[in-house]
Amino acid sequence: MAKKITSADLEERLEKHEVVELEGVEIKGDLEFELSAAGGVAVPPSVLQQALQSVLGVQSLAQVAQAALQSVLGGGVQAGTGETETARKIEAQELATARFEVAKAKWVGKVEEVTLGATSSDGGTREKVVKIGGEKSLPFYNFDHKMPHAPVISVDCFDIPIPLAKAVRGHYEDVMQDPGEWAKKNVREFGADMVTIHLISTDPLINDTPAREAAKTVEEVLQAVKVPIVIGGSGNPEKDPAVLEAAAEAAEGERCLIASANLNMDYKRIANAAKEHGHTILSWTQLDINAQKTLNRYLFKLGVPREDIVIDPTTAALGYGLDYAFTNIERMRISALKGDTDLAFPISCGITNAWGAREAWMKNSPIAEDSDWGPAAYRGPLYEIMTGLTLGVAGGDLFMMMHPKAAAAVKRVTQMLFGAAAKEGAEAGAEEEGRKIKVEDWVSWGGR
Repeated sequence: MAKKITSADLEERLEKHEVVELEGVEIKGDLEFELSAAGGVAVPPSVLQQALQSVLGVQSLAQVAQAALQSVLGGGVQAGTGETETARKIEAQELATARFEVAKAKWVGKVEEVTLGATSSDGGTREKVVKIGGEKSLPFYNFDHKMPHAPVISVDCFDIPIPLAKAVRGHYEDVMQDPGEWAKKNVREFGADMVTIHLISTDPLINDTPAREAAKTVEEVLQAVKVPIVIGGSGNPEKDPAVLEAAAEAAEGERCLIASANLNMDYKRIANAAKEHGHTILSWTQLDINAQKTLNRYLFKLGVPREDIVIDPTTAALGYGLDYAFTNIERMRISALKGDTDLAFPISCGITNAWGAREAWMKNSPIAEDSDWGPAAYRGPLYEIMTGLTLGVAGGDLFMMMHPKAAAAVKRVTQMLFGAAAKEGAEAGAEEEGRKIKVEDWVSWGGR
């Protein structure tokens, strides 16, 4: 077995013979190092490399020892006036500048642009028109493609007084007997972009109002306001076709939105009436994307122009399956952007459906053990707001709403996301007059 000799033994023997320097001497053998430090410090490859170089005669043992000591202590030990390689490696470096670029999606489809209302130059009497649709990207994805139009709010009114939640009734008690005044209040005081007149008294189970009399109510609303209007029936499949035919005739040339054609009633009569009298048509289905495609194709066959179709896939509000409505609308919008022309239309959402949830209008929970629901005056509007904003980011273009404060809140947020802060009151709908802001500044926007 070969004898081991330590560096101390070698140094002692050289001193014994007063040897200061070795020249022309070859030492054969293995060189071993034992390095230990608290915490289990590993020997870096640079030290091993220096040890190998020392054996080959490139560096002195002192340099190897210095490198080993430096690796253990982690200090910047220097030999003479020069820094070691290890010390140079731990010099602080300036961090590279980070850059973030939003990936842009390329869509092949485009949503149809629909104009609601007609001014005098178009044969109508509206003071302004409302345009919806025209998107080439997902909602509010202005970094992909600028949204051409912000979402629009249409506030409801009815042809007869109806039971309303206390939080809503307080805003309309003085006008519920007069549909024209009701519509006027929606526009003048609450800044509605549009007004929806629901002819619910025509239902045979309510007042069974004749179609011609209902048409007079439509005329009254058209005279009271100069914004585009939506004309809705009672929902009765037997009565609505006749009612909407009469209403379409009474509002000829005004480009109203006739609501609605669906597979459960005579959609042909309704669609033909809208086409004949220069209106747009609401294509309504019930949370079924295939049924929506089918109904739209039927309307195409009837000769309804694509620019006259708005779709309503049904709004299942907060508390009634909002996730289903969101998924359905989102799928339709993505399909449209991918090139499905059967679904490439602006989407209308009945946000008023939020009041169908008992939590939106009941004073307290009927369950004694239930927790406090909080003030009913806030819950209902919040249900509308949450429903509206949720479906807005899914792809909604037109929101039919009830509570004026809820409508104002949805308007303000969607205008902000669109890129322009809406003004309050009667000017809320004038997006071109709004103060332009950057959506990227949303963190500080709330305090403005």
